[in-house]
Amino acid sequence: MSALIRVQTAELPILYSFRRCPYAMRARMALWTSGTAVELREVVLRDKPVEMLTASPKGTVPVLILADGTVIDESLEIMRWALAGKNPEQWLRGMDEALIAANDGPFKHALDRYKYPHRYELADGLKYRNEGIVWLLGLERRLDVRPWLSGTKLGITDIAIFPFIRQFAATDRTWFDDQPMPKLHHWLRTLCAGPLFTAIMGKYPRWQPSDKPTLFHQHELFRH
Repeated sequence: MSALIRVQTAELPILYSFRRCPYAMRARMALWTSGTAVELREVVLRDKPVEMLTASPKGTVPVLILADGTVIDESLEIMRWALAGKNPEQWLRGMDEALIAANDGPFKHALDRYKYPHRYELADGLKYRNEGIVWLLGLERRLDVRPWLSGTKLGITDIAIFPFIRQFAATDRTWFDDQPMPKLHHWLRTLCAGPLFTAIMGKYPRWQPSDKPTLFHQHELFRH
């Protein structure tokens, strides 16, 4: 967990998030399934709010500020915190630390260079697409013997990895759909079409300090 920082907060935890960020997606999915209510603050990454940067100077989302002022600015730590409080689907039983680390490390490295080759002064991202597909074929073999990456039930390993696989697939959907990975295709379609992902992908305007709080919670999702 990152260093603890004290800041002034409201009664509810505050979550700074960006809708399309895969790290923020997995944090929102854990908060939602745990039934943890937070005040959601949607940010624009090219113009981050001072309030977020004061809490977490590294400037990445998600950032969760607890009611006592504790700051958690790593997505996996937010997931663990939410599920340690309430874990109704028993997600933590299926945690594969090594698989998640491989996703967040080598696979994310390849994904970034495949999706955004010009950021890395590459002519194209094909080399990194090939690296990524090798790892995905490993997931296919894993799903051939169990329905979920977490085991017999959906769990935290699936949720931690899913947004990054979704991003890889969307980079060239026609090519991705042609790859011989029926189990992984089914897994991805199931998660993309599921009620959890639909629930956490609502669109929100950019947060402004003068806004009324936006409650993010599985039982109530509204502006008040």
